[in-house]
Amino acid sequence: METRVCRLYGPHDIRIERQPVAEPRAGEVLVRIGAGGICGSDLHYYHDGGFGPIRVREPIILGHEVAGTIEAVGEGVGDLIAGDRVALNPSRPCNECRYCREGLRQHCLSMRFYGSALRFPHEQGGFRDLIVADAFQCEKIEREASLAEAAAAEPLAVCLHALSRAGDIRGKRILVTGAGPIGTLTTAACAHAGASEIVVTDLQDAALTVARAVGATNTVNMATEPHALDPYFEAKGTFDLAFECSAAAPALKSAIQAVRPQGTVVQLGVAGDLPIPLNMLVGKEINLVGSHRFDTEFVEAVRLIGGRAIDVRPIISGSYPLEEAEDAFERAGDRSRAVKIQLTFSGS
Repeated sequence: METRVCRLYGPHDIRIERQPVAEPRAGEVLVRIGAGGICGSDLHYYHDGGFGPIRVREPIILGHEVAGTIEAVGEGVGDLIAGDRVALNPSRPCNECRYCREGLRQHCLSMRFYGSALRFPHEQGGFRDLIVADAFQCEKIEREASLAEAAAAEPLAVCLHALSRAGDIRGKRILVTGAGPIGTLTTAACAHAGASEIVVTDLQDAALTVARAVGATNTVNMATEPHALDPYFEAKGTFDLAFECSAAAPALKSAIQAVRPQGTVVQLGVAGDLPIPLNMLVGKEINLVGSHRFDTEFVEAVRLIGGRAIDVRPIISGSYPLEEAEDAFERAGDRSRAVKIQLTFSGS
């Protein structure tokens, strides 16, 4: 038995290849992938060969936002059976290190994460027709959600974890800077959690249109309206919370300016080192909080998507068959036209 895989050899060098697939062993399942979302990290690997100190040092199968249908099961996999539709959690913590034992599994010292070049040998990803996965990675997709929707569970889990870092959302005034996939899904999560106002900023009208579709009460294009946030800076700030999803220095500065004293800024966007307006941060007693990946939030993300309590369909800008992977990656990098681009596989 063989599967096609989407393997990256270097910047702009994607090849669709074939490799053998093993039968699932005890505790494993064989999943036929139906849909997979192209993430920002996938784009960094594709365009730049990595990001920051993380570099592609050997050919790597990309992809960590995937969902599919179980084809076969090994022994001892609990209630999973062939035919179950599942979202695959890309995180495989060791459950033995100090952070796993402390309940901080997202900080596992030996984390194995689909499609990551952090470790060497690299952790191979989910952009393939067939994959053998651990049964514990599988979360059943309930009710009406499609495999394409379920493939958005991973980025939604990132956003749900960020909300947990922020505290109670209900009734709060929220600023979201950056309307890429994480920014738009954070907007949707805040709307579901009962925020009273959600203002979203970006440099692209297409992204802001999607943000409005998932719950933004107001949107601002900072390229065409650079001073539109100024009223929110008055009286030491307006918002209770800000989620910074762009990793852009001007956006972080505006978030700190716009949050009221003792408010919270949750940083989700990642890049290199950024300047921080320390005087303002200290003077307003702002809580600047980092948020990294997710843990138990993946289960909640699948549940919310499964019942369409959070409707992720507006963020999916297009789907491409695996054989058109290069075109899909080029479109995914064009933020004027796309928020989330997905690949489709033989299981769709």
